[in-house]
Amino acid sequence: MQLAFAVLGGLVLLFIVAPLAGLFFFGGEPANVVAAAGNAELRDSIWLTLWTSMLATALLALAAVPFAYLLARKDFWGKRLVMGLVDLPTVIPHSAAGIAVLTVIARSSPLGQAAAGIGLDFVGHPAGIMVAMSFVSIPFLINAARDGFAAVPERLEKAALTLGASPLRVFLTIAVPLAWRAILSGFVLMWARGMSEFGAVVIVAYHPMTTPVLIWEWFGAYGLSYARPAAALFVLVCLVLFILLRLLARERDDA
Repeated sequence: MQLAFAVLGGLVLLFIVAPLAGLFFFGGEPANVVAAAGNAELRDSIWLTLWTSMLATALLALAAVPFAYLLARKDFWGKRLVMGLVDLPTVIPHSAAGIAVLTVIARSSPLGQAAAGIGLDFVGHPAGIMVAMSFVSIPFLINAARDGFAAVPERLEKAALTLGASPLRVFLTIAVPLAWRAILSGFVLMWARGMSEFGAVVIVAYHPMTTPVLIWEWFGAYGLSYARPAAALFVLVCLVLFILLRLLARERDDA
């Protein structure tokens, strides 16, 4: 049985690795990837994609992590409905998600008009990109953090409360430190999901272009041979960042 499962696992890994191998080794040359790195437009789009997704994740985490703790610890009327609403963005087609987001932040909407009053226009702006990224990726952070908090023994928190610690102190010094791996995993997943978003972002802000939008633009305008090096470079950057985060998490765990 274990041999059969190993074979099935190998097929799954092959399914994942084969497209990446094709991206880097079949029909392309490393020199093309290096040349793509010299393209200022591509570099700017990669930087835009990285910082907007990271900032959106960090800002939403300030609310998402406490909310996940509430979902893990409290039972209340309508909790199943709330959890279903949290998961809803993962099943909405991304183009539809973009239309939904645009409806809320468009210049004619109440939020868009209020933003215009302070000189901010979400449409075609990095702020709009962040909203679109956050909408489709926030479930990953909430669900991962909720599972992490649910695994923390509640008796430890009750003991701290009995000894006089405030609920906030219990949350910051017991719940978060013990669930940090799950929170970090959710943070990375939300960040990565935001970076990869295309459908919602392209509707809210075609310009400035994030890297997924730019790759699609180049593919449509110039073909596969022109878009492949850009895609390979973006995948390489994402892989390097993902590996670095995993290594940092491992070092902290070992410490």
